[in-house]
Amino acid sequence: MSNTAKQIEATVRATNGKGAARAVRLQGRVPAVIYGGGVEPTSISLDFNATKKLIFAGHFLTTVFEVNVDGKKIRVIPRDYQLDPIRDQPLHVDFLRLTAGQKIKVEVPVHIINQTASPGIKRGGAINLVQHSIEMMVPPESIPTGVNVDLTGVDIGKSIHVSMIKLPENCTAVDKHDFTILTIVATGGMKDEAAAAPAAAPAGKAAAKAAPKK
Repeated sequence: MSNTAKQIEATVRATNGKGAARAVRLQGRVPAVIYGGGVEPTSISLDFNATKKLIFAGHFLTTVFEVNVDGKKIRVIPRDYQLDPIRDQPLHVDFLRLTAGQKIKVEVPVHIINQTASPGIKRGGAINLVQHSIEMMVPPESIPTGVNVDLTGVDIGKSIHVSMIKLPENCTAVDKHDFTILTIVATGGMKDEAAAAPAAAPAGKAAAKAAPKK
């Protein structure tokens, strides 16, 4: 996590609507809006190449930005963006204005660690990842890059629930239920071996009965 906001330049848009947004795109810019914070939304436009680079660099929706809108700096976080379905080019960006003391809702990815320390994995089990990310309320200045799920000592048939992991400081899960994050499951080959073992035992007993007495 980082307390440093990334800088991005923007220009105020005088008009709104589909026609105005289309005109902005023809100028090589991306229409966007800043909302929230108890004030009226601000319509802006962003440089196309810079915006595309930021979106595809990753972690765009969990990165705090300081938008310089014609000399006025506004602290924001992206809430949504639209891409052209064919060309994957940015069409629009929504920013949430950040205020002091607030918490925001973000999706924090799950990072699995110490797989080699799991007896279930060593025996050939597999990870059934139920939650790829956890929705949390977090301070904007302390957005986690991920939540670690430790597999040390976890065997086949065991599950890890959200109550079993340590969430980052000042961060809380949105879902108050003790939901499952992952389970270690037996693979197909292991199930076949388990099914074959009981079948082999009666066959061995039958062979012993059929053997002639000396």
